[in-house]
Amino acid sequence: MNVTRVIHSARLVSGGTLTLDAWVAFAGDTVSAVGTGDCWRGLAGSTSKSASAADFAPVSVSTRGGGTPAAASAAEIVDACGRWLTPGFIDIHCHGAGGAAFDDGLSGIRTALAVHRAHGTTRSVLSLVTAQLFDLESRLGIIAAAAEADPLVLGAHLEGPFLDAAFRGAHDPALLRAADAAATDRLLFASHGYLRQITLAPELPGAGAAITRFVDAGVAVAIGHSAADYSQACAAFNAGASVLTHAFNAMHGIHHRAPGPVVAAMRSGGVTLEIINDGVHVHPEVVRLAFAGAPGRIALVTDAMAATGFGDGEYRLGSLAVVVVDGVARLAVDARSVDRTVDRMVDRTIGVVDRVGGAVIGSARDEAAAVCGAIAGSTLTLDAALRRAVFEVGIPIAEAVTALTETPARAIGRAHDLGLLAPGFAADAVLLSDDFAVEEVFAAGQRLSFDIPPR
Repeated sequence: MNVTRVIHSARLVSGGTLTLDAWVAFAGDTVSAVGTGDCWRGLAGSTSKSASAADFAPVSVSTRGGGTPAAASAAEIVDACGRWLTPGFIDIHCHGAGGAAFDDGLSGIRTALAVHRAHGTTRSVLSLVTAQLFDLESRLGIIAAAAEADPLVLGAHLEGPFLDAAFRGAHDPALLRAADAAATDRLLFASHGYLRQITLAPELPGAGAAITRFVDAGVAVAIGHSAADYSQACAAFNAGASVLTHAFNAMHGIHHRAPGPVVAAMRSGGVTLEIINDGVHVHPEVVRLAFAGAPGRIALVTDAMAATGFGDGEYRLGSLAVVVVDGVARLAVDARSVDRTVDRMVDRTIGVVDRVGGAVIGSARDEAAAVCGAIAGSTLTLDAALRRAVFEVGIPIAEAVTALTETPARAIGRAHDLGLLAPGFAADAVLLSDDFAVEEVFAAGQRLSFDIPPR
């Protein structure tokens, strides 16, 4: 197959290794060859054209192929000039951006994806928050149609409705429910085979059967928004669950006498731990602990909501009102919400005792205010998560890039064709400056252009 583009003179980070003076050749939408030095010149014909960072004209894309590339007469040559070159970022947990949510239909999907693609995310799993079952069915159908039309859309992630009310975070408690066979089958049918991941609480009635049903259907089951203890989480992972949704958030933490679901995930080989590395959801030292405790199994995700790339203000996350201040999204707090939450704490109105450590954490009203003002997603992009991982957490660049590429691809069953810049893999790539600012993005062999500045 003819070579359509060569990116050369790059610091290539892929597959957990750093290669200097590297080049990557694309043949249509597939990586056809990689190497070092000047031997890329033999892959391009004499009439090949050079491209600068300012040249965003797309090239024609051939049909999918692989193997040893033949010489081409019109390959575009991109001089990386020593910049970082990584596989395209993959976000398996994201709700929106640009003032839009993936719940908002095709228009909202296009708007939100444009923001994240400008920040280096070339493949996305579109996350839906808890809603009525018929609403989720409709939204799954829309995402399936989007995925059919756009290979950069990998499918859907259902975050709910099978979640524990005590750890609901920014999910409407009135819409939460236990899993049952009928609901499970309805959601699978509505997804048309594009349900990639579902987050559920394994301790709820019917969850065990639901895990089996989803796993048998090829869906990655994630544990999250859950009151599960260590043993319950281990049992869920043994039953086939393979992801921990936004580790450390909306679940019990690590305690020396009650290790909880995070440690269960760390000790369960093959389980991927999502981390929202925005400096708000997880402290940098805890992020470092996660990378050390589950090497090669951390997937950096955004959990981004509509305010991402759009600014502070008032938004909605599903059916709930959200206020974003200084880039931090929280559920809107009002007196009526607090009063309703206090009413539900029937036997906890005098004082609330932490169920793990036994420490008094305040009055029921204080806890109600905290619940009502819970973190409601993030305004993170994956390039920002990468910069924070390297510069603030101290993760080696190769490990950090793996957490944005290879690991999330493996988590959703796409390790065979996504997440690496290697022959036969998708021609998805990001060129970044010395400080990891996104400068050029390529997806399925095409150079992407944006009206939105990437930083």
